[in-house]
Amino acid sequence: MDIAKSLFYFLLAGICEIGGGYLVWLWLREGKSIKLAVLGWLILMVYGVVPTLQPANFGRVYAAYGGVFILLSLLWGWQVDKITPDAFDVIGCLICLIGVGVIMYAPRGGI
Repeated sequence: MDIAKSLFYFLLAGICEIGGGYLVWLWLREGKSIKLAVLGWLILMVYGVVPTLQPANFGRVYAAYGGVFILLSLLWGWQVDKITPDAFDVIGCLICLIGVGVIMYAPRGGI
């Protein structure tokens, strides 16, 4: 498995999901133009396709993506909403990313 390509797909999926969701959020919660919502919905449709490019099965990809989503959500909040992650955010995220590594990239073949 090409780990760099897999990580790229996780990053792309995360940006599509968080970015698309954020555009819908701006429309519903902050009264912005419905054009942002439509763009957000289109980006969310792209998000639905990107994980299919991963080489692993559906359950494994989506389980691992949860950890990546946590990291990207914290980074988005930090950069866009200016909410600095605290120590517990960082510790929790690291625990999740260790899980992502085990789920996606551990050698398979039985223990």
